[in-house]
Amino acid sequence: MEFRRLVHHGCRLALGGLFLYAGFLKAGDVNGFARDVAGYQLLPYALNYLVAATLPYVELLAGVLLLINRKVGGASLLLAGLTVVFMGAILSAWLRGLAIDCGCFGGGQTQAGPALVRDFCILLLAHLTYHWQPHESR
Repeated sequence: MEFRRLVHHGCRLALGGLFLYAGFLKAGDVNGFARDVAGYQLLPYALNYLVAATLPYVELLAGVLLLINRKVGGASLLLAGLTVVFMGAILSAWLRGLAIDCGCFGGGQTQAGPALVRDFCILLLAHLTYHWQPHESR
């Protein structure tokens, strides 16, 4: 049982820190992130900035909740859901032949394969964080 608890806490801290970092990067350059969101060509133009202006703060809040060990189930489910959406957007852009910057962790063009593998690993972190949390903290 101790192994599961250690894995849970490691995953919780890694997931929280990762999204705290990603949220800070995006919040620091909302205009740049809005350009990245627009690159996916999935949303009407006006919504790109709205997503870019709000998503970083959702990530920051969920990351902080995980780091302070509060509302862990909800925060990990939220981040898992966001990660699935991110994977769908990356896959969509890849299938349409778009060369995009995913906007995840700063500038630079992103290849779909490595980004999808990275997001799958993030999804695994969220899964272990949610499902292996101690019963008393659910």
